[in-house]
Amino acid sequence: MTQLLEKAFKEASKLPVVDQNALAKWVLEELEAEKKWELMFADSEDVLDNLADEALAAHKKGKTKPLDIDSL
Repeated sequence: MTQLLEKAFKEASKLPVVDQNALAKWVLEELEAEKKWELMFADSEDVLDNLADEALAAHKKGKTKPLDIDSL
């Protein structure tokens, strides 16, 4: 465990029990959400590679144009 995380837990341990539980629940939910995002991106890697290949092929064929931010 890092020193910063230890410090955070030490400070959190000074909170009332209700607040400690709320913080713990939030941390666990965030960790679970992070795992889900990682899985979703891992599963989409092939799709993203294919989309990138399609975009590069379209660009090489002259089917793309520069983005004009002023026209947005």
